[in-house]
This record gives sequence, C-alpha cells and structure tokens, in this order.
Amino acid sequence: MSRKILVLPGDGIGPEITAEAVKVLDVCRVQGLDVTLEEGLVGGAGYDAFGAPLPAATLDKARTADAVLLGAVGGPKWDGLEDIGKRPEQGLLGLRKELNLFGNLRPAILYPQLAEASSLKPEIVSGLDIMIVRELTGGIYFGQPRGIEERDGQRVGFNTYVYSEAEIERIGRVAFEMAGKRGNKLCSVDKANVLEVTMLWREVINRLAPEYPDVELSHMYVDNAAMQLVRAPKQFDVIVTGNMFGDILSDAAAMLTGSIGMLPSASLNEHGQGMYEPCHGSAPDIAGQGLANPLATILSVAMLLRYSLDENALALRIERAVGRVLDQGLRTADIAYPGTRQVTTAEMGDAVVTAFHEG
Repeated sequence: MSRKILVLPGDGIGPEITAEAVKVLDVCRVQGLDVTLEEGLVGGAGYDAFGAPLPAATLDKARTADAVLLGAVGGPKWDGLEDIGKRPEQGLLGLRKELNLFGNLRPAILYPQLAEASSLKPEIVSGLDIMIVRELTGGIYFGQPRGIEERDGQRVGFNTYVYSEAEIERIGRVAFEMAGKRGNKLCSVDKANVLEVTMLWREVINRLAPEYPDVELSHMYVDNAAMQLVRAPKQFDVIVTGNMFGDILSDAAAMLTGSIGMLPSASLNEHGQGMYEPCHGSAPDIAGQGLANPLATILSVAMLLRYSLDENALALRIERAVGRVLDQGLRTADIAYPGTRQVTTAEMGDAVVTAFHEG
C-alpha cells in the first residue's frame, strides 16, 4: 500500500528548500519507495488564501498522512496581525497539537567538513553528536490561562507553565530509549531550584530511571546547560527537556554545528506519524535569491524515512550523499568559507541527488 507524505512549503524560503527535498524524495521513489506526495498551505500562505494559518483542508490532509514535510512559516508581512491566533506560527503549533506530536528530536551533529564553520574552536566541537529530545505539546507554550489584561490601570501579560506526570513520563521514555540506542547517557534539563513544575519533572524522570539500568542519568539546570553547551558540548549524548527550554537549547546547539541550516528535526506521536522540518526559520530576507541552505530539509527527509516509514537504508543513503557533497567542497552561503565553492539552493539539491545515485 502506498504511503502518503504531505508537503507544506510554507513561507519565506520554505518553498525553495522543500523543492530540493522533494527532488530527493523523487529519486527515492525511483529506487522503489512507494509513496504519494500531496501539498497544502500553512502559515502565512494559509492565512493569505483562507484567513487561517492552519486551514481545515490542510489539517484534514495532515491527519491522514503517514508523515508531513514542512518548510518554514512566518515573516514580517504578518507581524502586524493583532490576533495572535491568526499569525503564521500558530499553524505550526496547531499541527503539533492536533496530531499530538509530543516528541521532538533535534540532532546537533557536526560534519567534519564543517568544523571550520563552527563558532567554536574545532577541538571543542570536533566529533559533536548530540540528540535533544524536547517535549513539544505541553509547557508554557500551551498552558492555560494565558493572555493580556488590565490590572490596576496597567496591562499585564501572563502565561502558565504546566506539565502533568503523564506528559513528563511519555517524553522521558522516548529519551531513555533514544539514549539506550546511542551512548547510554541522558541529561535531563530543568529549573528545579525555582520552578515547581520542573521539580515534578525531575521526580518523574528519576522514577523512570530504574527501568533503564544501562542508561546513566544526570540532571542539570537550564542556565548551566546553556553554558556547558558552549564550554564543553561533547559531554552530552541525549538531552531531554521541556518545550521552552528545548526550544532555546536546540537553537544554541545549532550554532555549534556551523549553521542552523544543517539541522533537521522530527516531531513524533505515539503511532510513529511525524512532522519533519529544518530547525531554521523562514528567512524572508533571502527568499527567492537562491541563497538558502536546503540540507537541513533534505536531512529531515532522511529522518522521515527512518522514523515514520522504517526505510533506514534510504535514510543512510541520503546522509551519505550529503557527506559526499560536503567532501566536494560545495557550500551554500551560510556555510561557505575560503577554499570552498559557493552554490545556489537548487545546485546544492542537484548535487545531493547526484551523490545519492552514486550510492
């Protein structure tokens, strides 16, 4: 039976980078991958067409898809929308919530060819391979009550940071199992010295630990974790944390790899259905100029094949193809440095397809 992938190009550079990822999916189809591709609108594109960042037709397609490939959403064009529920980012949050995509996997891997592009010294980041497991459907981004209201003559903004035991246990199991498949080290990041919700987080994570005796569990406050990512990032194997902390730490980890344009991500539910997207944003300032790096989106396709379609061999071929292209010295603007050859978005996608054919 053919499986279905929903492609949501989104805004800004989203259409450019997803076009290159679709090239890679097409070559996988030539190799025997039985999938059908559909497209939909989301984010600012969805708002412009239907007045909603997550149109009902898009959500219906997403619910029946085996996997969703997303480009990026947002841009200054929609920053003036007063109704926060209409802003492009709400389309992304809505997909996560409606599909119950609670587990976000964000690898931070430094390709050896890009050691010079990292903002840190090569000896600090060489060999870097971290997996950040972020809880994605709870925490302060979704907690109620929230809003802006007038109190004692002035406007006050408020949000609620909340996690249940079940939510913590669910993401904790994902992280322990991921650590067991990697280096058997798990660091849980919280702020248990000042936030009751993360005191509960730490308690639940500790309660799970005896079920995974081969995994070495440690805990770290989020401010220290941010510092340690810059000071000695290779001490980490798998990091598990809540929605807001994971959002911040994964972007910090991205810069260790040379460019956020290299980092894919996967957001999964309990049934293996997932949404796959690059960690970077829509970069409207470079949209349409052929400057965007499509490699994070192409590597997101590899994650899609591995985690939602159980096509690990094809995933490995894509990852090897990206490595070969970097070996050739081909670079988009964000990862270019003296001695390399700068190429356009489309040229980079074509190069990956060529390298994929080479095996």
